[in-house]
Amino acid sequence: MSAQAILYEGSEEAQEALNAIQTYKSPIDPSIKVILLFKAVGNAPVMKQTKYKIKAGRTFGHVLHLLRGLLNFKPEDTLVTYINQSFSPTPDDVVSNLFKMFATEGYLIVNYSTTPAWG
Repeated sequence: MSAQAILYEGSEEAQEALNAIQTYKSPIDPSIKVILLFKAVGNAPVMKQTKYKIKAGRTFGHVLHLLRGLLNFKPEDTLVTYINQSFSPTPDDVVSNLFKMFATEGYLIVNYSTTPAWG
């Protein structure tokens, strides 16, 4: 049974729900670029430039590699990342999916730290 069959078709809530579903289901072109906003947490080094564009089709593993390079971190240096101060994405998460679900004012906020900051 489709969402349209379950929701009353004339209601405003039903239309909003259907619009939200269509937005979620619509893919982001992997070749377009999204803006990452890096924010230091705790004793992590603060970067002079915090906004970077990255292709939406990249994985979060690429973001980790980029961030390690920008911070001049060695492979053995601890780097913990969070999206919007709430959860740590896996390296195989696709940036477009993270952006679509968690972007704030046109930015995907990536908090980074040298130690775990949030449980």
